[in-house]
Amino acid sequence: MQARTVGTTVALLYATALPAQAAPCQLKLALEQWPPYVYSKPNSAPTGLDLELTQAILREAGCALQLMPELPTARRQRQFEQGSLDMLLAASDTAERRKIARFSIPYRTESVNLFVRTEQLPRYQQLRALDGLLAMQVSLLAPKVGWYGTAYAKLQPQLLAAGHLSTFLNFQQGVRMLEAGRADVILGDSAALRYEARELGLAISALPVTVLRAPVHLMLNKNTTTTEELEQINAAITRLEKQGVLAEIRNRYGEF
Repeated sequence: MQARTVGTTVALLYATALPAQAAPCQLKLALEQWPPYVYSKPNSAPTGLDLELTQAILREAGCALQLMPELPTARRQRQFEQGSLDMLLAASDTAERRKIARFSIPYRTESVNLFVRTEQLPRYQQLRALDGLLAMQVSLLAPKVGWYGTAYAKLQPQLLAAGHLSTFLNFQQGVRMLEAGRADVILGDSAALRYEARELGLAISALPVTVLRAPVHLMLNKNTTTTEELEQINAAITRLEKQGVLAEIRNRYGEF
């Protein structure tokens, strides 16, 4: 949030309701490799928790979802800002982002934690707070892009100044760096880190520090979407939550 490119020349169109030309709204979303939320395997259609949730929400809202080719995180963000993309997934609602975006009501909760290789858990399990990283002179791996709460935002420049912070572009890269001993501790989305660690056969364990647990939203481009479309999407989320549809999808992925 990635390596494989999906549909390098032609955008894939997945209509989640009526045919695209008949849909009241059409929203462009770039693919990415961010399992278990969005990912593609060879000869298979894109899938993942967030993609399934989004498809269900937009289908209920009467919108069409146009999946564009995969983009690296920074480029995807830039295209969103330039108006080439209409929507980003799993976004935190911040004042800075509200300058260019509008946010749906929450559709799931994210959990960001600190992890270590399981064999090293006894060495670090006394860590009880994020600022303990500096006190213990612990080296940290963290995503290069993203919002991970005010505590991390405050600590990040101090870790950089102390030479204790390295960044990664995707979770597979981050887990490989942890495996190679590039740092002691890794910060990131709990489900994504556990998924990549399982894929790589690396045993990791969470430290007793919750960096962030917060709702996430669909982030719509202010310049290419309307308040009416946002209202349609919010109403769809509300209906699907009441019906248990979104809970059923989250439960299948072990997320509640």
